[in-house]
Amino acid sequence: MSTTPDESAATENSEESPLADPEFRERLRELPPSAKLVAKVLETDAPLSQGQLAEESLLPDRTVRYALNRLEESELVGSRYSFHDARKQVYYLSN
Repeated sequence: MSTTPDESAATENSEESPLADPEFRERLRELPPSAKLVAKVLETDAPLSQGQLAEESLLPDRTVRYALNRLEESELVGSRYSFHDARKQVYYLSN
């Protein structure tokens, strides 16, 4: 099945977290609290869809969408189509 790429991406993020990088942390520091929370959730559970992020962070969908837009503008988050459902994007922290 195609679950292996999702699992390997999560393993890569847990082994070498971008949040440990001082430059990454400095760029994140300038963002709103919602973006910081979304980044923290992605640090432990990536890749996640927008709906999964809303569920895990307990933030409203609109707030998660705003946080993801800010993180993408700062090039702190990447996205790709889900292997489980090609209609959905999943997000992960970029190095």
